Amino acid sequence: MKIDNTTNANDELGENHIGTSSETPMSANAFKISDKEKIEIIQDDVRHIMETLGLDLTDDSLNGTPKRVAKMFVNEIFGGLNPEKKPVASVFDNKYKYGEMLVEKNITVYSTCEHHLLPIVGRAHIAYISNGTVVGLSKMNRIVDYFAKRPQVQERLTIQVVKELQKVLNTDDVACVIDAKHLCVNSRGIRDIESSTVTSEFGGQFKNKNTKREFLDYISLETKF
Repeated sequence: MKIDNTTNANDELGENHIGTSSETPMSANAFKISDKEKIEIIQDDVRHIMETLGLDLTDDSLNGTPKRVAKMFVNEIFGGLNPEKKPVASVFDNKYKYGEMLVEKNITVYSTCEHHLLPIVGRAHIAYISNGTVVGLSKMNRIVDYFAKRPQVQERLTIQVVKELQKVLNTDDVACVIDAKHLCVNSRGIRDIESSTVTSEFGGQFKNKNTKREFLDYISLETKF
């Protein structure tokens, strides 16, 4: 019997949670068809999967599932693949001359593991030190949400958030820590429901030991309201 080494290699890649790039892998023709066309194609594919599994799609509970899943993929959980949905992060002059780090913690992360298409759920903590400009607080949440709405690995998501804020704020002094549960670990495979994954990316002054420690101390503070 011939062993498919490619399949084995791909399985091993997924099980070891390896990412291949800090950029989301996209095909050259990713945006040559409209979202409406994508929904129609995905709807047929989901229907085929369900029928292959032996489900009866004439059942009232199941007959709308292919379209619901297709719309969810395109409009919601993978909406961050569309550059037109990228949030506009307006910046403002730091007129009050705030010179310490600003920390936005406990930002909700809902993403999807690109190896098994199962949810990643957790919290992101972001900080930056102003280089003369500031960004609206909610925009940091929106940036996290935008990059999370893609098939992801957590390492890439962390890097993408930092790179985007560095570009928006025109400074290297940005940091991000994400702590999340992966259902590809929690609900299948080893099925360990207690473990979580922590990733971090530190830029500029945050590579300094004392600055990094200050940031980590801030995000460990309990929010009591």
